[in-house]
Amino acid sequence: MEPLSHRGLPRLSWIDTLYSNFSYGTDDYDGEGNEEQKGPPEGSETMPYIDESPTMSPQLSARGQGGGDSISPTPPEGLAPGVEAGKGLEMRKLVLSGFLASEEIYINQLEALLLPMKPLKATATTSQPVLTIQQIETIFYKIQDIYEIHKEFYDNLCPKVQQWDSQVTMGHLFQKLASQLGVYKAFVDNYKVALETAEKCSQSNNQFQKISEELKVKGPKDSKDSHTSVTMEALLYKPIDRVTRSTLVLHDLLKHTPVDHPDYPLLQDALRISQNFLSSINEDIDPRRTAVTTPKGETRQLVKDGFLVEVSESSRKLRHVFLFTDVLLCAKLKKTSAGKHQQYDCKWYIPLADLVFPSPEESEASPQVHPFPDHELEDMKMKISALKSEIQKEKANKGQSRAIERLKKKMFENEFLLLLNSPTIPFRIHNRNGKSYLFLLSSDYERSEWREAIQKLQKKDLQAFVLSSVELQVLTGSCFKLRTVHNIPVTSNKDDDESPGLYGFLHVIVHSAKGFKQSANLYCTLEVDSFGYFVSKAKTRVFRDTTEPKWDEEFEIELEGSQSLRILCYEKCYDKTKVNKDNNEIVDKIMGKGQIQLDPQTVETKNWHTDVIEMNGIKVEFSMKFTSRDMSLKRTPSKKQTGVFGVKISVVTKRERSKVPYIVRQCVEEVEKRGIEEVGIYRISGVATDIQALKAVFDANNKDILLMLSDMDINAIAGTLKLYFRELPEPLLTDRLYPAFMEGIALSDPAAKENCMMHLLRTLPDPNLITFLFLLEHLKRVAEKEPINKMSLHNLATVFGPTLLRPSEVESKAHLTSAADIWSHDVMAQVQVLLYYLQHPPISFAELKRNTLYFSTDV
Repeated sequence: MEPLSHRGLPRLSWIDTLYSNFSYGTDDYDGEGNEEQKGPPEGSETMPYIDESPTMSPQLSARGQGGGDSISPTPPEGLAPGVEAGKGLEMRKLVLSGFLASEEIYINQLEALLLPMKPLKATATTSQPVLTIQQIETIFYKIQDIYEIHKEFYDNLCPKVQQWDSQVTMGHLFQKLASQLGVYKAFVDNYKVALETAEKCSQSNNQFQKISEELKVKGPKDSKDSHTSVTMEALLYKPIDRVTRSTLVLHDLLKHTPVDHPDYPLLQDALRISQNFLSSINEDIDPRRTAVTTPKGETRQLVKDGFLVEVSESSRKLRHVFLFTDVLLCAKLKKTSAGKHQQYDCKWYIPLADLVFPSPEESEASPQVHPFPDHELEDMKMKISALKSEIQKEKANKGQSRAIERLKKKMFENEFLLLLNSPTIPFRIHNRNGKSYLFLLSSDYERSEWREAIQKLQKKDLQAFVLSSVELQVLTGSCFKLRTVHNIPVTSNKDDDESPGLYGFLHVIVHSAKGFKQSANLYCTLEVDSFGYFVSKAKTRVFRDTTEPKWDEEFEIELEGSQSLRILCYEKCYDKTKVNKDNNEIVDKIMGKGQIQLDPQTVETKNWHTDVIEMNGIKVEFSMKFTSRDMSLKRTPSKKQTGVFGVKISVVTKRERSKVPYIVRQCVEEVEKRGIEEVGIYRISGVATDIQALKAVFDANNKDILLMLSDMDINAIAGTLKLYFRELPEPLLTDRLYPAFMEGIALSDPAAKENCMMHLLRTLPDPNLITFLFLLEHLKRVAEKEPINKMSLHNLATVFGPTLLRPSEVESKAHLTSAADIWSHDVMAQVQVLLYYLQHPPISFAELKRNTLYFSTDV
């Protein structure tokens, strides 16, 4: 293939090219809405290239075309340079409306191109074919895929523009569109052959010549012309023209999107991918690279890439994994000396024809990899949060850049360790001719994304092969240039102006789902991102034998700098033979999955925000609202003193004539009876409506409490217990002693710490102390089942520490700085206090009261 940049036309820097204004709304239509005949000139046999000349608007063109296809530099009305920031959001609407109109026209053009494809295919198998199947596939190569991508994009963008709201977010749509540019790469690579084939077929077949000379394109909805005639050659040129236009729109959208808008980082990412794509097409093509084709002679494309943790030689290694059209390649970055180009080193590859996924029950148990203790992972989070705060302070005080760089380096080291050591979900792949490989992922979402992408490619007629050392070298060499994921997903790699995410509580109601083809046992799980990776936070109940499950379940999810919410829909499997040997869990089937950005401006309102997430034809309806961490610190005393929630513990125990409140005893007893082996007990959210029902029953001291408890989902009972402690008008360990607990846990001398921490327990009022010791012993019994329930002492301390220690609102105001600070300092210290007592040998109330202090302290 002739290198695309050898066209003899001048070049222009991207900045100049992309800052030129551009008329979005007209896209190939004159003032009357008629189609203008555009495309490469008659008889042109050259490949398209991207024109970056300073005298023209950016476009894709062909040699000899000159300025004939230049885009009108006139901006839409009001789109003048130097727009004030206040008009930015209105400008966004203008830019998007024009682009939407041109997107409709583009979809109509693709539809017109696809229209003759079906009848042509139908005749291909008859005794009198117009074209052979091979010719049809060459001419219409990737058109169907491009059409589907843009149709989905248009359908999702259209309602957002039509029901305009200044807070509307659509950056994720552009990001997804940019991530699918690989299809355009394949189209561009095939473009010249497609034109040549169409030309030859026209010359040898009158029927096809008639078809290709007059394709009917639907006019826009409001156009007075219902159809326009266009040649096939002109239409085949449209996708080439489209990429640059999408890139220009992204640039203009960014210009008119406030930096703090949640769309800004997504649009930046989409623009980066698009620019890299255009640059890669324009750069000199390495003649060896064009030789890298699949065994069937097709061009090998990169479909997906990303960083995964591989278990290799019983240790965790971070790899960059590349999925090509016919091969999966696992690589790592080579260490290079300063000034040299970075390169990848191939660790292994598997042709997709030889790649199989062993079913969980077939796979051998994992090689022994020692999991990182939970408390060490939490310590890393604490260090990362503290370093973040330090960096912010240094920047605010105009600190030395060297000091900031040092802090950033430390932060990166901790984040890298966290990224490497936190994933636990096994993802196995096997080469049918030999070796198996094991990756560990943080989320089932990623695992199914990789599996689906590979399985989709495996539906094609793939052939097995062995790469020669030169072919492997060339393929690995192309990885650096082709990769779409450039940085390890840690916050140190984020720009300063990117959103820090949300800290606080996200309330989510999972309402219902539609779109299932047959009855099944269905449930959903919710995941949010935290410290660069995703964590499962909640799970609905299983809705049995239905195609339209209605859960209407509410969950409260704690966010730690989160930016995305994922919903996964599963079919429950009750077949005990399907057990995953890696973690002894029965494997359920993912029916669909979807993700939405958590836009602070949408969710940070007092009202519920209802949305629908689409996944593989399934639609899940849900609502959410967000409570910031400072709001969630409030402990509001109950106005009614007759109930138990929001009432002082001393009042409740005196009224009940008990040492430990009845609600605490009953919930603990029920959890120990049937929830102690439940995976994620106390961590997985219970259904909010069930918790509220239990709260009402306990407050009313209803005689049916025990019956209701025995029927209720165990996570709701665990959630009720947590809610009771959280709603105490002051924390169980009291407001008065809070500063002393914070100081005591920070002591470094073990003897002094022991003395102080035991003295503080003695100082608690008796009902608080007895209840605390009762809860402590219960949590220790839960942690004994950690191999089954996955809840370590540290996990339990993370859940209960803030609940038992977080001060009431009046007390907390003195401690309140930024949301991230609260997380890093106060919350982590609260976790450490509870962990101290959980790790302590059994503490008896009688002995505690009998023992005296070594020295007296005033608290």
